[in-house]
Formats: sequence, C-alpha cells, structure tokens
Amino acid sequence: MKRLLILCAVFVWSLSGSLWPAELLKPGSKAPAFSATDQHGKVISLSDFTGKKSVVLYFYPKDFTSGCTLEACTFRDNYSKFTDKGVVIIGVSFDTESSHRDFTRANKLLFPLLSDPKGELGAKYGVSSIFGYSSRVTFIIDKKGIIRFVYNSLSNPTLHVEKALNSIDTL
Repeated sequence: MKRLLILCAVFVWSLSGSLWPAELLKPGSKAPAFSATDQHGKVISLSDFTGKKSVVLYFYPKDFTSGCTLEACTFRDNYSKFTDKGVVIIGVSFDTESSHRDFTRANKLLFPLLSDPKGELGAKYGVSSIFGYSSRVTFIIDKKGIIRFVYNSLSNPTLHVEKALNSIDTL
C-alpha cells in the first residue's frame, strides 16, 4: 500500500511539475510584469496598461471546454460594463495562439487571450496547474499595477465575472 501511494505521488508530480500547489498572489501584492502573445500573435504586456487602465487577468483551463466557454462568453456579454469603467479583460490559458484564434472566432470574443503553453505566466501569479491545465483564477490589477482582488474557484465560472465586476466598483 505504501509503495502504491509513493508511485501515485510520483505520477502526479511528474504530470503537474510539483506536489505542492502554487502560492497564489494576494491582494496588495505588486502584479508581476508579463509579456505574451495573443490569438493574433500580438505581444500584450502588463506595462501596456499600467498608469492607464485596470486589468482583469483571468486564467482558465482549456479552450472549447464547457466551463471555459461559459466563462469567456460571460466576460464577452459583460464586456461593455468593464470597458465603461476603464478596465481591460485578458484571458490566459496553456492553449496555443491558433486554438485561441479559433476559440475567439467561435465565441465572438472581444478581448485578448494570451497563450501560456509552458505555464510561465501562471507560475508568476501562483496559479497552479495539474494534468496540463491551469486553475481558474481571476485577478483584478489596478492602474498602479497592484493586485486588488483575487478569486480562485474551478466551479461556477460565471461567478468570476460577477465577482470581478463587483470588485471593480471598489477600485
């Protein structure tokens, strides 16, 4: 039995890169700088918005899955509520630019989706991954580059949008 537990632990570690979950950044932390390509091959950086706009940076597991599609479409359907408040939405997953391009077209998304195939951007924010998928985590970053809100939950993807909208009102 002990051997089986050890083998299971090694298997999980080999798939996820770590036996310990990443430590999520907390509100009040400085948001780590990032640059990554979106679905159109354009490089998007946090510095593009610092001093100008607040950012909703949301990590999601996988393009075209039911929960991720629901979350992205809920952000899309509330897009003007965010932009009217001077906030940009940026999605991030491990998917490729090509997958993001297809996902954006299929769902008529209005915001960039960043490709993070090695999970490097997620790791900067403490977003854990398991079995090659990112956790579902939403960060609100203010104009000064400070994280003001974090919501971490795989269940109920639409709640990420609701909580993000509510937290923006407190900025």
